[in-house]
Amino acid sequence: MSSPPTVATPSVKAFLPWVVATALFMEQLDSTIVNTAIPAMAASLNVTPLSLKAVVTSYILSLAVGIPISGWMADRFGTRRVFSTAIAIFTIASVLCGLSVNSPMLVASRLLQGIGAAMMMPVGRLAIIRTFPKSQLLAAMNFVIIPALIGPLLGPTVGGLIVHWLSWREIFFVNVPVGLAALYLAHRHMPDYYGDSPRPLDLIGLVLFGTGIALLSWLLEIFGEHKIDPTSAGVLLLISLSLLAAYGWHSREVLHPLLRLSLFKIRTFRTAVMGGFITRLGVGGLPFLLPLLYQIGLGLPAWQSGLLMMPSAAAAMGMKFISARVLARFGYRQVLIVNTLLIGVTIAMFSQVNAGTPLYVIVAIGLCQGFFNSLQFSSMNTLAYADVNNADSSMASTMSSSMQQLSMSFGLAMGSLVTGWFLGDLPQSDRAALSNALHHAFLTLAAVTMLSSLSFWGLRRNDGESISKGDSSSDESAPVTPPIAKK
Repeated sequence: MSSPPTVATPSVKAFLPWVVATALFMEQLDSTIVNTAIPAMAASLNVTPLSLKAVVTSYILSLAVGIPISGWMADRFGTRRVFSTAIAIFTIASVLCGLSVNSPMLVASRLLQGIGAAMMMPVGRLAIIRTFPKSQLLAAMNFVIIPALIGPLLGPTVGGLIVHWLSWREIFFVNVPVGLAALYLAHRHMPDYYGDSPRPLDLIGLVLFGTGIALLSWLLEIFGEHKIDPTSAGVLLLISLSLLAAYGWHSREVLHPLLRLSLFKIRTFRTAVMGGFITRLGVGGLPFLLPLLYQIGLGLPAWQSGLLMMPSAAAAMGMKFISARVLARFGYRQVLIVNTLLIGVTIAMFSQVNAGTPLYVIVAIGLCQGFFNSLQFSSMNTLAYADVNNADSSMASTMSSSMQQLSMSFGLAMGSLVTGWFLGDLPQSDRAALSNALHHAFLTLAAVTMLSSLSFWGLRRNDGESISKGDSSSDESAPVTPPIAKK
């Protein structure tokens, strides 16, 4: 029997954003450091830089496969226990990454890291959603993101300096002190939310969805890196799509599916998640491709490449301070349509960057990229919850996080695939050839991003006003926290 609803105390509201931000900072710091160190890793492990996309995609893939059970685990075992365990797994896996002696061991350690992050990120977001009413949700999420963006701000520079003066292995050990600090904060200040009536784990759905997604991602990777005959590729693709279709059928036949696809009937949720999926296909490859452009294409050292990644993160932080006012003034529909086009234009501008491009031009493009990306992600991430009731918050958070990670994984694979396609049989050490291939890849990703703006035309002018304009009336029907909550 569930206990009466519990209202979040002021101390929980004060400290929770910092708890989640610390964990997100560690995750963002790790991902940006790794991207900067890819060329150094490739040289150390005697592999080509593009082949090391497996180091990035394996991490994102394990996120996508692991996130669907994070909501179930939080409902069953409590947000505090799951969140703390996730931080511990992530920290231990970081140490194993630093100790890796070859590419397979590094990929395996990154998979373990992804499992930790798969529980850490969505459970932290779920705690935020369950603590703050919708009228305060945009401000709360922006507060979480601002400290977390220090990770992308420092990551490229710290990673570049570490690689320049020490070795790529030390970049993973940076997570250890941050992970210990995050564990302490989680133990002290993370509220312990449980589900009203914990649902059974959908094991069949987990196998169908996880296997289908893993196979599809693996197919994208080997298609871009190795020779594979059309028959084998077609069979693998058919098996993958069949598994995903089987999950779609299965989810309609069970009472508690792994991912409840009926949530897509909610227009704002469907548009934010599916439109965001297509947008991230274009954006997802940039963190991996830009360091290659700067370090191999332009011949810059790792630390200078890291510095060139900082303007984007700095602009993203600045946008978080004004995104709420922008959305309140123009509305979600207008912002998402126009801003998506601007992101595409910015990505296309990277196709003009070459060895003769002044640094201030590259910095200006990076600032625009971070500015528009930040507004886009704030808009899509909060619109998804505009019309979702409190009882479905756990499932909505799980589904939204899963689709985000899948889109980033597919976007990275697509960026690498397109680059390899335009590179052809030319060696990746050929600076001119790689630069030309990257330029074509940026144009392709820009086109995909701009086309994704069409998905937001289905929104209405007043969609998302319960969030963007702080309409407190929308919160009266939903408790601030779920029926079972412990502090």
